[in-house]
Amino acid sequence: MKVYFAAFEALPFVKTGGLADVVGSLPSYYDKKIEVTTILPFYHFLKEKLLDKTQHLVHLYVKSGILEEECDVYTLQHAGTEYRFIDSPTFFDRNGIYGYEDDAARFAFFGAAVIEMMCRLEEFPDIIHTHDYHTAPLIALCKLGKHHVERVYAIKHVFTIHNLSFQGVYDKQILFDYLDLDREDYDNGTLRFNDGINYMKIGIVLADAVTTVSKTYAREILEPSGGQGLDTVLQYRQDDLYGIVNGIDESFFNPKSSFVRYPYSIRNVFKEKKKNKLFLQQELGLEEGEDIFLVGMVSRLTSQKGIELLINGAERMIRQGVEIAVLGTGETRLEYALKTLCRKFPGRIAYTCGYNERLAHQMYAGLDMLLMPSLYEPCGLSQLIAMHFGTVPFVRETGGLRDTVEAFNEYTDSGTGFSFGPYNQTDFNHVFDYAYEQYLDHPDRWHKIVRSGMKKDVSFAEPAAEYEKVYRKVTGNEEV
Repeated sequence: MKVYFAAFEALPFVKTGGLADVVGSLPSYYDKKIEVTTILPFYHFLKEKLLDKTQHLVHLYVKSGILEEECDVYTLQHAGTEYRFIDSPTFFDRNGIYGYEDDAARFAFFGAAVIEMMCRLEEFPDIIHTHDYHTAPLIALCKLGKHHVERVYAIKHVFTIHNLSFQGVYDKQILFDYLDLDREDYDNGTLRFNDGINYMKIGIVLADAVTTVSKTYAREILEPSGGQGLDTVLQYRQDDLYGIVNGIDESFFNPKSSFVRYPYSIRNVFKEKKKNKLFLQQELGLEEGEDIFLVGMVSRLTSQKGIELLINGAERMIRQGVEIAVLGTGETRLEYALKTLCRKFPGRIAYTCGYNERLAHQMYAGLDMLLMPSLYEPCGLSQLIAMHFGTVPFVRETGGLRDTVEAFNEYTDSGTGFSFGPYNQTDFNHVFDYAYEQYLDHPDRWHKIVRSGMKKDVSFAEPAAEYEKVYRKVTGNEEV
């Protein structure tokens, strides 16, 4: 079976979120029965680093509606997977990925270029696995486009929703100007969203199967409270909707990594984590002490991530003897609030604005507990990384956090972390106090939670097997 992955980001080349981890990691978990080719735009910053390492594959003339553009496709083998980069000076020769005024045209052009590439090479995969709304135009062009190539129409499509909050809502004229689709498909509601179009809706409606990144999130988005305006569309497709939890690249996110000052494994986790905590405290200017309860966040600073609960509870936590470390960037008001707390409580809270991979690894290695009190979370990766590093996750019971973190139960003496339900300060504080009590008064329980988390399989092995089942279903093949 031949599968194309179509995406706008993938590790190790370009990343803004968990989407890149999935696209970059999944292919290595398939055996030779599934051959994956990953297709990405060739951004300016990628060309600067990779052009000399790639081979030119084909020159294309792409026409879709009023879009007429020449581009080139380059190929590169990495970790057993072929990557193809679409080089369009007009649409992709930029140092950013998203957020441009012509995004609707850029995403449409990407889809048209993939089809033209297939036709020129006479290479037609069994499945195209598209990721998030940026790639949904590719599905529409394959299924409804005017290319008149039967082998393109026959391709099956799997569409993964990584975050329903970002949808790509545009004027309806985009359909005709850039995708050259029939007005009938707009008028009958297939492609219409209110008085315009929605790329995310197009992917959901037209794909043969729709997946999202956790089982709980797959249920949540069927409700008005979680469906972001697309709940009725998703209800229509719920028989073809699958929740598949993400994993992490354990070879990269590894407590034995060179990023970690004192590498360790489950065999010496408690001894070495104390050393890593002291090193982290020193680096961040916090009061040093191996028995101080050090908690923190490695996160984008947005309301989605629940950072307000930490900010509002920080003074209370600090007065209890807790230290806090935060790494991330995002909304200005949240950055300002954290900086204010640092001035008020020097040596007890540290905030590093931005993102640093080495520091992120060191925080996973040095923290006692990672906070992820998200308002909503399609899947989340930080809690998986934390468990793999022996850092206990503290999460809200939503989306993938609920699916991946087993709340500690003192009566069964089981669990891999702590969780709270309703999104409010009272519940956050109550469960945080309970976790702190376990750390202070029940070290044997704490150590068992740490070990349980480290033993959990957080790789992409199980997700890859689940995606393979979806591939089998859409192609009608029980044996791949």
